[in-house]
Amino acid sequence: MAKGGRRRGREGWRMSTPARKRLMRDFKRLMQDPPAGISGAPQDNNILLWNAVIFGPDDTPWDGVTSEDVDSREEAFDERFQASDAGPSCWHKPDDTPWDGGTFKLTLQFTEEYPNKPPTVRFVSRMFHPNIYADGSICLDILQNQWSPIHDVAAILTSIQSLLCDPNPNSPANSEAARMFSENKREYNRKRHKQCTNNYPKHRTSSLFSLAPLY
Repeated sequence: MAKGGRRRGREGWRMSTPARKRLMRDFKRLMQDPPAGISGAPQDNNILLWNAVIFGPDDTPWDGVTSEDVDSREEAFDERFQASDAGPSCWHKPDDTPWDGGTFKLTLQFTEEYPNKPPTVRFVSRMFHPNIYADGSICLDILQNQWSPIHDVAAILTSIQSLLCDPNPNSPANSEAARMFSENKREYNRKRHKQCTNNYPKHRTSSLFSLAPLY
């Protein structure tokens, strides 16, 4: 999309509701000081709907992707998604941990009650994880009973990133994954590797910022 089109699409961001003002602050903070391994942005015409990516740990083709503005960040993401041969939702190094090198897409749906109420967060990528449901929704305390208005988008994504590497099998959303993680980590890791390398057709995908929502 042309820069002018992005600017026109973002005119709706300026509506001065408390939720939208807060989301603009969240976005500016995320762009100015992005935590390692995460990125996200609102859709052009809807600041209440965000697309995000959680990157795998260090030593991946995605490590260190940063940008000083939205336009160059979108171009960088698009180039890397277009170049990937591992499919739209996962880029994996089979000799490392189950999540190392992965690229995992999410959507965040906010309401006008944010930040008093959390967003609805779902993975677009298929996930085999003890705390992720089949529809991509996430069993995470800060998105439920431990939500606080102090949590911003960066905190949400960072918490989800931590959950990937440190599951809670005592609060399972996927009973098979929880059982396997607790009883047979080797098989759990094998299944994660297989999902990353085999589940997705090898084709090009659209930019992060034009992902269609799941809702």
